Amino acid sequence: MTSAHDAIPVETDVAILGGGLAGLTLALQLKQSDADVRVTVVERNRHPVPKAAHKVGESTVEIAADYFSNVLGLADHIERDQLRKYGLRFFFHAGRHDDLAQAAELGAAHLLTVPSYQLDRGIFENHLGERARELGIEFIDGARVAGTELADDGDAPQHVQVQRDGETRIIESRWVVDAMSRASQLRRKLELVEDNGHHCSSVWFRIDRRIDIDDWSEDADWQARCSDLPRWLSTNHLMGSGYWVWLIPLASGSTSVGIVFDNALHDFDSLKTFDGAMAWLAEHQPRCHRAIREAGGELQDFRFLRHFSHGSRAVFSGQRWAMTGEAGVFLDPFYSPGSDFIAISNTYVTDLILREMAGENIARRARLYERCYFSFYESSLALYRGQYPLFGHFRAMSAKTVWDYAYYWGVLALLFFARRLTDMTFFAHHGDELDRLRRINVEIQAMFRQWAEVETDREAAGVLVDQSASPLLVRLNRELTEVAGESDEALTRRLRRNADMLHALALQLQAIAPAGARAELGAVEAARGTEENLLAGLPRALTECREGAETAVSSG
Repeated sequence: MTSAHDAIPVETDVAILGGGLAGLTLALQLKQSDADVRVTVVERNRHPVPKAAHKVGESTVEIAADYFSNVLGLADHIERDQLRKYGLRFFFHAGRHDDLAQAAELGAAHLLTVPSYQLDRGIFENHLGERARELGIEFIDGARVAGTELADDGDAPQHVQVQRDGETRIIESRWVVDAMSRASQLRRKLELVEDNGHHCSSVWFRIDRRIDIDDWSEDADWQARCSDLPRWLSTNHLMGSGYWVWLIPLASGSTSVGIVFDNALHDFDSLKTFDGAMAWLAEHQPRCHRAIREAGGELQDFRFLRHFSHGSRAVFSGQRWAMTGEAGVFLDPFYSPGSDFIAISNTYVTDLILREMAGENIARRARLYERCYFSFYESSLALYRGQYPLFGHFRAMSAKTVWDYAYYWGVLALLFFARRLTDMTFFAHHGDELDRLRRINVEIQAMFRQWAEVETDREAAGVLVDQSASPLLVRLNRELTEVAGESDEALTRRLRRNADMLHALALQLQAIAPAGARAELGAVEAARGTEENLLAGLPRALTECREGAETAVSSG
């Protein structure tokens, strides 16, 4: 039986094309911001969608967790029906050992302040759909967007052609937002597709069994050193040269397994079947291969995606259209930024729509928001582009992760948690500093690449790089909970302190890199450094300085 909300409307204020994660969360954000705005969501899949084997993208980090829980008010559902995550966890050289305790490990032994979650996308999107209908959003599921015609002049309506069950309707809408993921109509129609130079691919599957990584060692000390939650609740990464493997638990009891790799270093065609992926795991991560075989159970799906990363030449327009989620840009699943960028783009789109509907000319603001959004995107892209060859190198990758976390929590997450994304006056005031930090990030990412090329990757058996033992990382994470409602003056002081810290951290990481990798960090201002040891709490296997010429070897 269909709901009264399922009727295709003749007109609406905002037509959202795509009712997945990006589209439904945008609809909720709009409706919760202004109950009078008419929102229509058109979704290809019929609801309820399947659990577990619905869509990839289960891991969230701090920005997305805050967005879902606090901006959208979904904390009760997330705490009740999803899984609290034990952070991101990385294992190096795991492919060489049957006992996982012999691998080097990077992750938090103890939970940090800001929570993050593993989301079963089927369960979550079903809840979003139900919540949308409760709020009066027209949620048209089981329907296809057959075409979109954008208005020629400033005040004419946009037109969306919708087909469902043999019926075709035209919806007139003031706004059109494309949330159709990589099937985006607007990006193709407006010829906005852009190659971002990051050429990686992925294969993934779900099985209806729990894969418990804690069972991969019987070492009592190893078992005890991460005891807040079971390790299997982490987003677990098995790292290697040019690739990483994810293991993500789902609330339904299933496990998501994915292989993400640099196309230049691993052959896509040999991996794009389940048998091919399992053969690859048997070679590169045999303990993981055995765990999947021993788990048994049913294979729920198998998917692959060649060249998953993409850019777009535009995402927001003063002509009353926008793109959000993967319909616009997509970076990489490493560090789980996909939902973060949904949170950021939805925040910008919501603000633009509500301002325009209140009578404001948003053309200039749309350009400013797009510039900020692309700045976040380009800065984050530097974390991935050209970096996969170093992923299996324990020291270079561990140092990179310390920097990447500090940069994320100290800048982008700080601005989101402080609810300053749409404050263009604040951005203008700090534009030079943010640009300088972006340049440092690009320079230090090049240093990490060079580090892995010139330094032999010595095995650090059993070492734990414990992020919860780092006073720097613990502080930056905790402070995200303190910034909501801060005055401009207080937030300015905090942001400047974080900028000074990042300048100093770049120099301290440079000091522990091999001599052949210490290219000058031109954007760093040494005088702004600090005497504080920002690497305190991290193991000597990471922080010791290794002098002398070394030749790197690939890691498995």
